[in-house]
Amino acid sequence: MPEIVPRKEAPGTGVFRKSNGDYIIRSDLGCYLRTQFLETGHSTEIRDLHPSCRDGEHYLGSERDPNIYIIKRDSYRVVQDLSTDQGAKVYELHPNCRGGDHYMKCSNFFLILFCERGVMRGVGNLSTDYEGEDVPLHPQCRLGLYYFGIANFRAFIKMDERWGTQFYLYKNMTTATLAAVYSIHPSVLNFLTGGLALTNGSSSGSWHCIKTLSNDSDVPVSWTHMITRKVGFAKEKVSSIERNWQVCASVALKAGELTAAIVKAQLALSGHYGGSNVKTEQEDWTEAREEEETLQATLQPKQNLYVWQYRLSLGPEPVLFCRDIKFTRDPTPPTTNPLPSCS
Repeated sequence: MPEIVPRKEAPGTGVFRKSNGDYIIRSDLGCYLRTQFLETGHSTEIRDLHPSCRDGEHYLGSERDPNIYIIKRDSYRVVQDLSTDQGAKVYELHPNCRGGDHYMKCSNFFLILFCERGVMRGVGNLSTDYEGEDVPLHPQCRLGLYYFGIANFRAFIKMDERWGTQFYLYKNMTTATLAAVYSIHPSVLNFLTGGLALTNGSSSGSWHCIKTLSNDSDVPVSWTHMITRKVGFAKEKVSSIERNWQVCASVALKAGELTAAIVKAQLALSGHYGGSNVKTEQEDWTEAREEEETLQATLQPKQNLYVWQYRLSLGPEPVLFCRDIKFTRDPTPPTTNPLPSCS
């Protein structure tokens, strides 16, 4: 089963809840999603991410605080709006507050998880370490992909082999006192890095035979044939990604372009996360269309020629028809991958 990419392997991502909704940050796309609740996917909108608010290592927010906190190395930025960078201020992190695996804001205090040490530190101020205190972190609570606060509860997202992507609400992470479990709505899941593999299926690449030429005679035959092939991005196959989203006018990636960017990012992921580990930037990402190409070939007696095109799929649906074409004399598809690897 493919998995959601954890925060540490998806730079510039984050999840948190504020009074006006739940947020998912995607710096790699230059935007963020805000929805009423992760579990319902209602009132979902995509907004532009201000350049100064991108590439944070951790993003924090809470329902009782108007501020959003962006941690990057040994300092953090405080803003009131991720699209405008409104009210931006920068502070140094106290040494005791540096190097955490995860950070979250719960009500009026911050929690910092040091998973390898099995410790969670609570502080009232990240700059001064005010009221700083370390408490044990239960092993069961060290396995989350993203952590965030909901009122006085601690929450984290985790993959469940039986039930899929869930987020768990805990009263206490020292005793692992569980309060509730929620599923994440598919329209929200699509925006999380790796989520497309869970809603649409893992990606794969294959050669597809688009034309077969045969010479059944006893003499060589030369032919000139017109080949029709599809090239580009089959947006209609994944149009449901944005169906429940309102993409704000300020977002650089307009409707359709955002879907292409999300699919492109999914294809670049490793197989562990349902990707194909390939770079597709040089491919044609405009809407798929029919193209014609003239082929000249000489076939010897009783010889066949097979024309193959490489394409990438999400689940059973082909979504990207690549430029690469190969020719073989037998019906076995080529074994090479024409796209460069991401590793």
